[in-house]
Amino acid sequence: MKAIAIDAYGPVDRLALRELPTPPVGPDTVLVRVRTAGVNPVDGKIREGNLAALMPTHFPLVPGWDAAGVVEAVGPAVAGFAVGDEVIGYVRRDDVQHGTYAELVPAPERCLADKPVQASWAEAGGLPLAGLTAYQALQLARTGAGDTVLVHGASGGVGHLAVQLARALGAGRVIGTASEANHDFVRSLGAEPVSYGDGLLDRVRAVAPDGVDVALDLFGGDALDVSAELLTRPARLISTADPEHVTRLGGSYVFVKPSTADLSVLAGLVDAGRLAVHVTRTFPLAEAAEAQRLVAAGHVRGKVVLEV
Repeated sequence: MKAIAIDAYGPVDRLALRELPTPPVGPDTVLVRVRTAGVNPVDGKIREGNLAALMPTHFPLVPGWDAAGVVEAVGPAVAGFAVGDEVIGYVRRDDVQHGTYAELVPAPERCLADKPVQASWAEAGGLPLAGLTAYQALQLARTGAGDTVLVHGASGGVGHLAVQLARALGAGRVIGTASEANHDFVRSLGAEPVSYGDGLLDRVRAVAPDGVDVALDLFGGDALDVSAELLTRPARLISTADPEHVTRLGGSYVFVKPSTADLSVLAGLVDAGRLAVHVTRTFPLAEAAEAQRLVAAGHVRGKVVLEV
């Protein structure tokens, strides 16, 4: 099979299109023929070796945790999927080697769900990791009816889905930080845009004098301190970026988990017209390095996706 792989940790130019053996299919594993693979900031961290202390790693390493594709084969213990099914997956295995930047990926059954019918392949490939991150964070904060929710980075991959999901969970208002250039986009998602940077606290106070009920931080640093000052209850501060800082402030850290049930909720919201994945750009598999450069540069509106 064709795949993007590296033989050692290092810079983005180590990513190379190669011919690799078809990966093994374990008892509870689904072999997926990948149509699209979302590109996420964590992919670059894996390539650089920043997660090596957390997860066993084997080379050659194929990056990527997002996938949309068609079931090619199933292990003997798989009950929920059959050959030919169209699926999406957050394919985070217990080790790092067989990623989704490939024609074929072995996915534990617990990582998959049926593809939303109303999503294109590109949209489906961009949904799993970012959508699960947003959904699980908002669920942990017990987001519900009437809440005022603050989303930092509301135009990005996780942020633009979090805005929509907060609305779907019943939030009365969503305030989203974004650059001036992305304010109209954030409005289109159903949020009130506020520029990030110095003076953020005062700008949010101007539109929400009583503060906010839930805050979702995707960057760490000053955004966490601002959020803590705005919140009515510190326990409803959630960060995906800075576990020590958010814990000191009384909030919680989220590292997204594979979940068939949660993916199915997201797919259902897409099919109901309540959640849309904005794909800002697609790249062919061979240009994975360029895709990672674009994501690493920041300020991407929505998602970047590889077409396999």
